[in-house]
Amino acid sequence: MFLNKLVLSHYRNYDHVELTTSNNVNIFVGPNAQGKTNLLESIYVMAMTKSHRTHQDKELIGWNGEQTLLHAEIQKLYGNCKLDLSISSKGKKAKINGLEQKKLSNFIGALNVVMFAPEDLEIVKGTPGIRRRFLDMEIGQVQPSYIHDLSQYQKILVQRNNYLKQNYPGKSTPDAMLDIWNEQLAQYGVKIMKKRQNFIKKLQKWAENIHRGITNDSESLVIRYSPSFDMEPFEDESVLLNQFMIKLSLVKDQEFRRGVTLVGPHRDDLLFFINDKEVQTYGSQGQQRTTALSLKLAEIELIHEEVGEYPLLLLDDVLSELDEYRQTQLIRTFQQKVQTFITTTGLESVHLDQLDHASVFHVLKGNVNGRS
Repeated sequence: MFLNKLVLSHYRNYDHVELTTSNNVNIFVGPNAQGKTNLLESIYVMAMTKSHRTHQDKELIGWNGEQTLLHAEIQKLYGNCKLDLSISSKGKKAKINGLEQKKLSNFIGALNVVMFAPEDLEIVKGTPGIRRRFLDMEIGQVQPSYIHDLSQYQKILVQRNNYLKQNYPGKSTPDAMLDIWNEQLAQYGVKIMKKRQNFIKKLQKWAENIHRGITNDSESLVIRYSPSFDMEPFEDESVLLNQFMIKLSLVKDQEFRRGVTLVGPHRDDLLFFINDKEVQTYGSQGQQRTTALSLKLAEIELIHEEVGEYPLLLLDDVLSELDEYRQTQLIRTFQQKVQTFITTTGLESVHLDQLDHASVFHVLKGNVNGRS
């Protein structure tokens, strides 16, 4: 997968920019707050139809525009592909080769990306919500049906929570209504949990080997799915659905007291262990960084395994955060096989001697001043 061209109109601090990216490695260099990260973000938005930095789509629209327009020309194994995405106060419209997609989920997956930024360390040491978002974004890229299941689940979750809040303890409540919400919640919840479980199994396979290589076989990385209730590995969906319903019945009184749903994939977590010790609690900063790096490199291989070609790799000011050894491991992985986009405040933080034919773009005040 290769990005040949990127065109942005009224995107954040860019009034209009058009980039031709003919090399495998593309470096955006310039001082902070000039728009380097915005360029990487726009590529991510083209892939996922949403930003990794904000939930507010209006923040993506430039000051002088009513909408932002993004255009990308992608080279794929089966031929070239043109992608168009418009974002306005009225919503989003997406086109593939000029044909409007009725559902955004049909657009997602046309372009695959892996983003690695300093804040991705929070995947390892941050809150469960960050890890759930990581799972949702990555699974959604390779399994568009997951996005639909997750959207339906979230809608049901909001409605069920509203029902719980309105029916406080002691108030007479019709159990039939709660039974309906429970059945719908469990139906979509089980689909999400099964897909997460399968994804983590594949991610573990790649991450374990990569982590051993980075640490010269001195460390063994294990990624473990931690659902909101105990489930046997890879059991039948009907059995899991029954377990889900039983668990909901057990916490019913507690949910009414608190006015919130206590069971389901919205409370899942992801755990990391190095040599049988939990990384979040007992791992050193170096081990946490290596775990995050192993995860991102594993994502690259997993996407390749799932879709048949490598994704784009977006490195947002991350090379300066890695020591020379980890940076070398990262460069060795993407060199020659993954088109990579890098942001940095100075080229001294990038081992250019290890890169073949890198394009360097200078970014200043929302302008991209050519290539060298």
